[in-house]
Amino acid sequence: MDDIRGVIRTWIQDNRQEGIKLLKRFVQEASTQGNEKHAQAIVVEKLRQIGLNIDIWEPSMRELKKYDAFVTTRDSYADSPNVVGVLKGTGGGRSLILNGHIDVVPEGDVTQWDDSPYSAVVKNGKLYGRGATDMKGGNVALLLAIQAIQESNISLKGDVIFQSVIEEESGGAGTLACIARGYKADGAIIPEPTNMKIFPKQQGSMWFRLTINGRSAHGGTRYEGVSAIEKAMIVINHLLALEKDRNAKIEDPLYQNVPIPIPINIGNIKGGTWPSSVPDEVVIEGRMGVAPGEQMKEAKRELETWVAQLQEQDSWFHTHPVQVKWFGAHWLPSELDVNHELVQLLKKNFYEVRDENPIIEASPWGTDGGMLTNVGDIPTVVFGPGVTEMAHFPNEYIELDPLFEAAEMIALMILDWCERSET
Repeated sequence: MDDIRGVIRTWIQDNRQEGIKLLKRFVQEASTQGNEKHAQAIVVEKLRQIGLNIDIWEPSMRELKKYDAFVTTRDSYADSPNVVGVLKGTGGGRSLILNGHIDVVPEGDVTQWDDSPYSAVVKNGKLYGRGATDMKGGNVALLLAIQAIQESNISLKGDVIFQSVIEEESGGAGTLACIARGYKADGAIIPEPTNMKIFPKQQGSMWFRLTINGRSAHGGTRYEGVSAIEKAMIVINHLLALEKDRNAKIEDPLYQNVPIPIPINIGNIKGGTWPSSVPDEVVIEGRMGVAPGEQMKEAKRELETWVAQLQEQDSWFHTHPVQVKWFGAHWLPSELDVNHELVQLLKKNFYEVRDENPIIEASPWGTDGGMLTNVGDIPTVVFGPGVTEMAHFPNEYIELDPLFEAAEMIALMILDWCERSET
């Protein structure tokens, strides 16, 4: 390790408490959808301290609607700003986007938490709270990496573009707004909670709604009716068969440790109105995984065709076909060759910090990487601290040691990718 890389390591070790303090402040802000501005104010404060050029704006719904990739669950982004900070290079080097989302999912049933969901309590080397692992810990790692370079008086040739975006948890509108605003780079890193694995490929996903019709009757003579719930059981089994068929086609070795690479999840079922009545309608809502390299429209068509085949199993569906609707959020799949320099440099710096090779896999969920790759045409890798299994869970936590390791790895990655300048 040369002297400057040693300086980076020392800086991060010496500023560990500052990093924990910053993460505590982030987690203590409940930045659920529509409530991001206070957490973003902390981001702005930090970017000013570091000395970056800052851009703050509320995304335009009108502008975003021009993009086919745009989805949203809200009517306005008032009081929900994006924040970007740019560390300008001297020129001649590659640029790098460091993208993290500030929004978090709701805390859910607070009785399932040992402490307040926004306590940011530290116990046994872990910091607890909603958003700690998904993904405010990753955001802190990015900020520490940039600050380490700045305060070590290192000049870079290429630009470093830090993005703190809204709306990732409901489809990626914040990152799309960055693309629409003109932010591009030669590469990007998203520090989602990967357990320090490197994800060059990621699954996409989209939400569907199936409406299944029956015929109502009195429960005492239920044989006079047709139960939509019983028909729904046929539909669900048919969907599970589609899931099995689609996953049998996945041969990518990066998915070898993922039991179901592109799941079809049934997340919500509603049906029936009265215990003594035969239900005449059931609505099923779910999530369909989309493989890297697969087109969203092709995946949609496959599910629609598969559902239409139900009439071959049951004549009821011939006269009462299941209605398919796509709604709500979606996340685009993405892929990057494992031999891409972005992946290889990250692998090199991982080894430099940990003295072991990283695990390289495909992501089991979608991120804003799909937006950066497909809409922005920016090679993107997903890598960060945080416990994947704790995202969206009660008692969410992040292990602190990997956070600071990730900060060091990303700082060293910036040096390699953007290149040091002697100017």
